[in-house]
Amino acid sequence: MLSISTPALVFPALSVLMLAYTNKFIAISKRVRALHASHKANPSKNLKAQIAVMAKRMTYIQNMQITALCGFSANLISIACILLGFMTIAMALFIIGLVLVLCSLMICIIEIYNSTKVMTLLLLDDIDDFK
Repeated sequence: MLSISTPALVFPALSVLMLAYTNKFIAISKRVRALHASHKANPSKNLKAQIAVMAKRMTYIQNMQITALCGFSANLISIACILLGFMTIAMALFIIGLVLVLCSLMICIIEIYNSTKVMTLLLLDDIDDFK
């Protein structure tokens, strides 16, 4: 049986998760602005490639946020269903919420993998400077 405390336990984790995603988005946004300014001042294929990867990462973060928020919403609605006595619906919504948060974390793994691509491009650019 699902008690109200079970979905309520998810609230702190989701808040921290959304904070982490938002901070990641802000950091990448600042980096994209800096890369864009550098590219405008001194056009480079490497900078353009870095901007493309960063844009893809921002899309991943947006999808991470949306799926996490949908999971959070499902969790909230499951609490309301528990309070109203709709236990079967509450259980289904709680499970859906967990799956959505899991999807968000899986997208996060993909985004982390893509973050190394930008670092690789930076290192390749540095190697060219030393030749």
